[in-house]
Amino acid sequence: MTATAEGVFGLAQAEREAALLPALTELTEHHRATCEPYDRILGSLGYAHGAEFGTVEEVPWLPVRMFKHHVLKSVPDDEVFKVLTSSGTTGAEVSRIYLDKQAAGDQPRYLGRTLQAVLGEKRLPMLMVDTIGIIKNRRSFSARGAGVLGMANFGRQHVYALDEDDKPDVEAIKGFLAKHGSEPFLIFGFTFMVWQYLYEVAREHELDLSNGILIHSGGWKKLIDRAVDNAEFRRAFAADTGLTRIHNYYGMVEQLGTVFVEGPSGNSLYCPDFADVVIRDPETWAEQPVGVPGVIEVVSTVPRSYPGHALLTEDLGVVHGVDDGDWPGKRFSVLGRLPRAEARGCSDTFSGGAA
Repeated sequence: MTATAEGVFGLAQAEREAALLPALTELTEHHRATCEPYDRILGSLGYAHGAEFGTVEEVPWLPVRMFKHHVLKSVPDDEVFKVLTSSGTTGAEVSRIYLDKQAAGDQPRYLGRTLQAVLGEKRLPMLMVDTIGIIKNRRSFSARGAGVLGMANFGRQHVYALDEDDKPDVEAIKGFLAKHGSEPFLIFGFTFMVWQYLYEVAREHELDLSNGILIHSGGWKKLIDRAVDNAEFRRAFAADTGLTRIHNYYGMVEQLGTVFVEGPSGNSLYCPDFADVVIRDPETWAEQPVGVPGVIEVVSTVPRSYPGHALLTEDLGVVHGVDDGDWPGKRFSVLGRLPRAEARGCSDTFSGGAA
């Protein structure tokens, strides 16, 4: 199944599941035929070849941690075009995700279709809440650097809000706003960095961000420690900078090209038409009803070069409602990491300033 720029958040839940189920079933068989370890795993769990599933919830899932300890790829060695590694704290094991050329092309295509729902098709001037140094040093290219580089494709005339010493470049920010601030512009950064290096600077210098569209992602832990949750984040930006178009997103390298985007009203994430979430009881693994927290499973029809189409994450979440929000389908929130789960990297391993 394919997504379109116009309809990437267009399917009601029943339509979504009807479209996803045959695609996920086909992907399960494809990966069994092309990834011998995956076939062994499913066989050991009692899944027969050609098994049919009655619901998306019945499709077998893998824990994301499997990609830290096993080589799971569905393409021959000579067709591996790129190997991506997940973010992680120093010394933590990382996931390895194998892409062929087709998969490497699919990632920006699906990501682009998803983000066009909030950005439109026109590339906007872009303020990057990071340092250009993060993408200069390819020898130590991080998940954060990959995120910055990937998002840069959606903007133009990029200006970096931090200097190469990881300090706010106030004059660069002011110069960007003087040139582009009277028309719509794009802002991207990891959540904690956006707060510390854009919000606090904009508040101090009384900068007008009212024409901005902010796309941000990353852990909330450091902000929760400062008594800043999503609602306060949005309130403060609106009150002190005029910025109201804010979209958080949730995604992971283990399911490349698939992101779950916050709707215009805030406080809920939505699934693009080619993906879904299942919230599972951590003891029985049954699907939790609306309003009951559990472990997040993410499903997507994008992963074809590795068996990442149904993954149990290490995050807790809750579905707030179905077909009753800004966009159709499930609307959900991420509540945090599972106890004892490794901290993710990206903004959480940022070493600049007081982070």
